[in-house]
Amino acid sequence: MFAIVKSGGKQYRVEEGDVLRLEAIEAEVGTTVDLPVLMIGGDTPKIGTPLVDGATVSAEVVEHGRGDKIYVKKFKAKSNYRRRTGHRQAYTEVRVTAVNG
Repeated sequence: MFAIVKSGGKQYRVEEGDVLRLEAIEAEVGTTVDLPVLMIGGDTPKIGTPLVDGATVSAEVVEHGRGDKIYVKKFKAKSNYRRRTGHRQAYTEVRVTAVNG
């Protein structure tokens, strides 16, 4: 059985045992978080409006971190305008422990 969950404005297809990198969540390492379920798939799929009633996906927080640095360059011709900035996105890595539907 799989589920479609929502976190940080994105949707993820998860199964039990999957490890995901979500946008940063305020939770301590080792704690369990519940993710909102949009759809349960399998033999009898259930689609929520917008969430599936009674369905839960539990995930254990594995670690927090920051992704690789990306550089953003801006340039305008003939005006001597050049900018270079960097960005590192914070993430939370979670392991899905249960899909209940």
